[in-house]
Amino acid sequence: MNATDRTPADLLRSALAADPGRPLITFYDDATGERVELSVATFANWVAKTANLLQGDLAAEPGDRLALLLPAHWQTAVWLLACSSVGVVADVGGDPAKADLVVSGPDSLEAARACSGERVALALRPLGGRFPQPPAGFADYAVEVPSQGDRFAPYAPVDPDEPALAVSGAGELTGAELVERARADAAARGLAPGSRLLSGLSYDTWEGLSCGLYAPLAAGGSVVLCRHLDRLADGGLAKRTDDERVTDSVPGE
Repeated sequence: MNATDRTPADLLRSALAADPGRPLITFYDDATGERVELSVATFANWVAKTANLLQGDLAAEPGDRLALLLPAHWQTAVWLLACSSVGVVADVGGDPAKADLVVSGPDSLEAARACSGERVALALRPLGGRFPQPPAGFADYAVEVPSQGDRFAPYAPVDPDEPALAVSGAGELTGAELVERARADAAARGLAPGSRLLSGLSYDTWEGLSCGLYAPLAAGGSVVLCRHLDRLADGGLAKRTDDERVTDSVPGE
């Protein structure tokens, strides 16, 4: 990747320039049977649309704090990179009452109501489906994001030395610190362009975020992100590792 990259959004731009067609995230949910594979280009398109929603419709500005109440999921990865694109601090599992806006999955809607700012809800249904009945007081992400623009330009340049991410076990990281950590983690795991890292870790710790997104992105590799791995039948993980040409794995507990 480009040595001058200093934010996660920079890493994505470099990945897009290098090889837009290669897989970036392959997501499995073993509770629903869902499998989704996103190329760098497809993922970047989702990020651009989400960043436009965040900056435009939700009026988020650099330095605003977004409580991100979502599990390890491909759409969570999209929100993390969208926050980086705008300059918004992604507070993973953060207190909605202390946030400027909140993004919630279906299981955390009640907690998310503590946010006095804009609220967005994700149904986390296969294929990015919408809620059958939109939750009161929330914008349904699946309804709002399709009409957003496919290209994103921030109103103000994102400062890599400003806070970008808050997560348990790592505290608050600037964009530059995040990229440095991701590169170090990638080197420690031996990740390189073309590496395929399988992660079953949750996104509520730095290790989970690094293995499940940032380290593969920094290395020019890809991630096989797995949710509900405990639902796999005996031998299922070994088969997936083989089928997905996994080069390293962190299945989790």
